[in-house]
Amino acid sequence: MTVLREAPVAASDSKGRVAELHAIREQVLAGPSVAATEAQHAKGKLTARERIALLLDEGSFSEVEPLRRHRAVGFGLEAKKPYTDGVITGWGTVHGRTVFVYAHDFRIFGGALGEAHAQKIHKIMDMAIAAGAPLVSLNDGAGARIQEGVTALAGYGGIFQRNTRASGVIPQISVMLGPCAGGAAYSPALTDFVFMVRETSQMFITGPDVVQAVTGEKISQNGLGGADVHSEISGVSHFAYDDERTCLEEVRFLLSLLPQNNRETPPVEPTEDPMDRRCEALLDLVPADGNRPYDMRKVIAEIADEGQFMEVHERWATNVICALTRLDGQVVGIVANQPQSLAGVLDIHASEKAARFVQLCDAFNIPLVTLLDVPGFLPGVDQEHGGIIRHGAKLLYAYCNATVPRISLVLRKAYGGAYIVMDSRSVGADLAFAWPTNEIAVMGAEGAANVIFRRDIAAADDPEAKRVEMVQQYKDELMHPYYAAERGLVDDVIDPAATREVLIRSLQMLRTKHADLPARKHGNPPQ
Repeated sequence: MTVLREAPVAASDSKGRVAELHAIREQVLAGPSVAATEAQHAKGKLTARERIALLLDEGSFSEVEPLRRHRAVGFGLEAKKPYTDGVITGWGTVHGRTVFVYAHDFRIFGGALGEAHAQKIHKIMDMAIAAGAPLVSLNDGAGARIQEGVTALAGYGGIFQRNTRASGVIPQISVMLGPCAGGAAYSPALTDFVFMVRETSQMFITGPDVVQAVTGEKISQNGLGGADVHSEISGVSHFAYDDERTCLEEVRFLLSLLPQNNRETPPVEPTEDPMDRRCEALLDLVPADGNRPYDMRKVIAEIADEGQFMEVHERWATNVICALTRLDGQVVGIVANQPQSLAGVLDIHASEKAARFVQLCDAFNIPLVTLLDVPGFLPGVDQEHGGIIRHGAKLLYAYCNATVPRISLVLRKAYGGAYIVMDSRSVGADLAFAWPTNEIAVMGAEGAANVIFRRDIAAADDPEAKRVEMVQQYKDELMHPYYAAERGLVDDVIDPAATREVLIRSLQMLRTKHADLPARKHGNPPQ
């Protein structure tokens, strides 16, 4: 229970007033009670102030409205008016750059949102937008404060409106550190990135009790909306970690890869990794046989500075990889097929995942490098009925609409519509490269030969031998590594070992790229 502590009796002189102020501030920093703090720790969770201390650079936090109290009456609220009203707001620095933050304090009203609580969040969001700096929310609240009724719901509306206004203007990161139910789940869904902690954070629109009452299904909170569910099945969460400290450290790392706002470029980090370092290992990592799988993550690690990259949605739609990394100190977004998962095909979820990532990079001035090894779109009734055309078009739209520097590289196969969609030269890639192992075609040679030469094969004395002959003929004429280059659809066929140097030099040239879109209110992308 939150205990209201009365402020000291006002002093009559200046020194007394200052002493009074310090006493109140100590009370604010201490929180509602020792018991409430112990209860939070007993759940394996940190307090709001402990979380802020881990997120921000030491000693950099400046709090806004720490003395705010609610003014609601009824249902016993008039007897409980704790400072902060259950949310801590302010700004500080991460790696020396300004970041705004708000953190629900579960010890006060369970972190539930009321009128004063919401107004504090509105204010810090407005400040972040005006200052052009990232906003991080540390979520650990029980939703709307029921005792305040519709006023609390209106508070959420103000948050959603500001999330939308800030979208593509400043980076918005939601860190889920406790329960998040009902309408409160929509604010994180409107932000750029969602982090979750296993066992302690959950997100759902209707909780397990409601689900069981309506559908008869019995499920736990984690089973319904835990970190693993949202990072592997629903795709709501971009990152999931085992503990809060690791989670917040990764938030700091992500912020180091992002610009302050859409008018700036990401920070450059000096590297000792030579720009012209040859990547001889790529020749062994990627088999020439297009049917043999390999781990595209190893390819990315080989070309990235010091082999470091941060994968987004690592465990959802694993047939495509989206990652932030650096090349010669410059931040780059990587979109790549993953041959180890579904042979790297594009399906509904992979298209959605890659499309959102492309839009994010374009919004925040992050160049895009696309690594292709794609056999096409995943065939099947489920995919067609699920709207693969509509969802695949999301990725196509995102690439066609992107004005940041864009480079595509075909490692092995690139077939059909998937080749076009994965930032081909024809949809606006600034530069297109290929390895000597590339196969760019409408479809695989076997399928193409069966269509084009079906009559010749059927009429042959030895149909199988004829089919093999026609497959080889199709490969020789239309699928040799230089066919696309001869027609200007690929700018160059490069030595795989030179991939890092070619990409870096190309990005250096494109750094001053300027492209304007037609004047319009906004596009109407496929949904």
